[in-house]
Amino acid sequence: MTADGRLRIAFLGSGAFGLPTLEALGAVHDVVLAVSQPDRPAGRGRQSTCTPISARVLEDHARTDGLFAETAIIRTDDVNAAAVRDRIADLQADAMVVIAFGQKLGSALLDGRFAVNLHASLLPRWRGAAPINRAMMAGDLETGVSVISLAERMDAGGVHAMRSTPIDPAETAGELHDRLARLGIEPMLEVLERWQSRLVETVTQDEHAATPAAKLSKSEATVDFAAPSSLVRGRIHGLVPWPGCQVDAVSPDGGSQLLRIHRVLEMDESTGVLPGTIGEGGVVGCETGSIRLLEVQVPGGRAMAWEDLQRGRPFPIGTVLRPRSAGTPT
Repeated sequence: MTADGRLRIAFLGSGAFGLPTLEALGAVHDVVLAVSQPDRPAGRGRQSTCTPISARVLEDHARTDGLFAETAIIRTDDVNAAAVRDRIADLQADAMVVIAFGQKLGSALLDGRFAVNLHASLLPRWRGAAPINRAMMAGDLETGVSVISLAERMDAGGVHAMRSTPIDPAETAGELHDRLARLGIEPMLEVLERWQSRLVETVTQDEHAATPAAKLSKSEATVDFAAPSSLVRGRIHGLVPWPGCQVDAVSPDGGSQLLRIHRVLEMDESTGVLPGTIGEGGVVGCETGSIRLLEVQVPGGRAMAWEDLQRGRPFPIGTVLRPRSAGTPT
């Protein structure tokens, strides 16, 4: 700890979910080390690309005057290597903050160190890799963030702090991701402040209430309209931006084409048509209730409003939207 009370923080993160908290930590404390995943090929050109966390720190290295100009950086696929432990010790880090890092921290790395993790759910609900998506796809009405201690089992540590928020029916998983990332700033700073004051308290998670949030796969990138409209809407929005939601649109004359659905509006009333059938104004029947198509995309085109698509490449009333089978070419 510095003479003015600033903590020396080792930040372990890879994904963009950690960026708002990293910025906030840099403004209040000294982030002496950032540890992230190695650069990996990305995009159509498969160019070597660093993680959002690495990119942010390196940006300040290039400028020599930002929050992280003096922050050391390690990009490794083995955070438990002795060299990483030695570097954290050499830099005299007081605490470790772990957010969307992507590697399991071993006991040798954690022993004797205060280490906390920001997780995007109200634990013990939705432990695992895709808590935001799974909450939306399950039709949850609220979610939030939890600051927890690191534990041997994934996301099972004691809870230091939580913040909850309603899930907006209009938002996608990508939008909720960004909102929860900002929501996590305050509880993380609060927990670190309490630790400085030696007022650390945790609540043990209820194991009976734990639910898994398995990693998403491309095979899940579709929706079955034979379900209540709330679950149809939650699944579609929960799959955006990745892996996305796509269906086969089968017209009354038997022709079929791929349709990607980006955003819908849930409606309480029934359309009077069978589930998956398009009616007037882009309204689609569900098992109960209905949804209205708001933003869609066809192959080779850009995402656009349903009304705009209908003016150029119309889908006739009576078109049936069917779940797309896993492995079907896109």
